[in-house]
Amino acid sequence: MDRHITLGEFIIENQKDFPYAKGELSALLSSIRLAGKVVNQQINKAGLAEILGKAGKENVQGETQAKLDIMANEVFISTLRNRGEICGLASEEMEDFLAFDEDMHKDAKYIVLIDPLDGSSNIDVDITVGTIFSIYRRKSETGNTVNMEDFLQPGENQVAAGYLIYGTSTILVYTTGNGVNGFTFDPGIGSFFLSHPDIKFPEKGNIYSVNEGNYVHFPDGVKKYIKWVQQIDEEDGRPFTSRYTGSLVADFHRNMLLGGIYLYPQGTTAPNGKLRLLYECNPMAFLTEQAGGKASDGLRRIMELQPKELHERVPFLCGNKEMVEKAENFIKENQS
Repeated sequence: MDRHITLGEFIIENQKDFPYAKGELSALLSSIRLAGKVVNQQINKAGLAEILGKAGKENVQGETQAKLDIMANEVFISTLRNRGEICGLASEEMEDFLAFDEDMHKDAKYIVLIDPLDGSSNIDVDITVGTIFSIYRRKSETGNTVNMEDFLQPGENQVAAGYLIYGTSTILVYTTGNGVNGFTFDPGIGSFFLSHPDIKFPEKGNIYSVNEGNYVHFPDGVKKYIKWVQQIDEEDGRPFTSRYTGSLVADFHRNMLLGGIYLYPQGTTAPNGKLRLLYECNPMAFLTEQAGGKASDGLRRIMELQPKELHERVPFLCGNKEMVEKAENFIKENQS
């Protein structure tokens, strides 16, 4: 049965879905799997290992780093650097990208963008966190050092994207443009097994995920959409249920499985939204579309946006296609 298929077996069996890869993508996903297992282990023993709490410094976004942020970043960098599949990496935790110039990387065709520990502000209160990754083919010639152009690519150029969610169970969800599949980690065996084949957003959803504490700062269109989802309408199944954890991976995963919409709009305290286009929005948009949903900034398709800088922020809506389109209509009708 499908649930007995390991992630490694699944990747090998589906290499045909990735015609220009000669095994490199399979090896790269295996590296991400390995790093995720290490991070999962560290998270599960964080209290005992005294790596809970803040590290006492800020990342490039001006956000206070948790100790596990730094640990996760180092694990993914070292794991991917020790293999030869990528020539460079950019992380939400670092100001600039890393170019891997060692001989083993000189002919590598891929670059990785990563949010090593999404939702890390929740670590100390034991709420679900995750890792988000995005893979592109480099644009520069192999043999040369990677440059900024390799990283500033629109989301529609992604060749793979996914996330690991470290919760009651650890699950790796990814796409290579041929649907979305999820694999649950069995710690007793040490392997990920296919547990969620061909994930699709339900046709109808009734969950909305937004930080309503920022309501007064939202644009009028978003305010009116929130009021609309809270109104009683038995035919529509409203009012919808509010669910928000502050961890994008956790909220997205729930909404994709149960049916819902996630919103992090622009506001007076976050003029461009809070989420990063390259590390969070693009990979989640790729997964959303592959699962039959829709992702936009309220006006434009996320995957078509041309990034201008590594840590660019954009407003973000993703989820059930019908729910996202309804929110977009409110936003468009109330533009000033």
